[in-house]
Amino acid sequence: MKNKSIDYILRGTWQAISRMYNEEATKYGATMATGFTLLNIDKENGTPSTALGPKMGIEATSLTRTLKSMEEKGLIIKKKNPDDGRGVLIYLTDYGKEKRALSKSTVIQFNESIKKHISDEKWQNFIEVAETINRLIQEKEIFNQSENEIAKSKKD
Repeated sequence: MKNKSIDYILRGTWQAISRMYNEEATKYGATMATGFTLLNIDKENGTPSTALGPKMGIEATSLTRTLKSMEEKGLIIKKKNPDDGRGVLIYLTDYGKEKRALSKSTVIQFNESIKKHISDEKWQNFIEVAETINRLIQEKEIFNQSENEIAKSKKD
């Protein structure tokens, strides 16, 4: 992947991972989005619907469709939030908890398989690079640099 941009590498890798998870999820009548949502719902106390989107980095409209499908399949139930009558809490059903465990084991299997093929040092480097990218983006340091700062950083 020499001479390819960071975003090209990340996007291509994420697309491959997404395709792999969707192929696996299809075997169980689900999607990657369903599995990801199951993993982000607190299995004991439920999760406010308004907290799910930001937690998962998903737009509200996409999440609404996913939650509707999950409710129709009996994976979740929605209940009024007792602390906020306007809000809704999402709870996993027993069936949803079963599918959550399956999703979790799939993610663990993926991670363990990858870790078998790379050293601990490379794994730590990968984590550090990803965290640095995320920090720079969150702190809005990518496009807010002056041209002088960019030129200086290239020299270093």
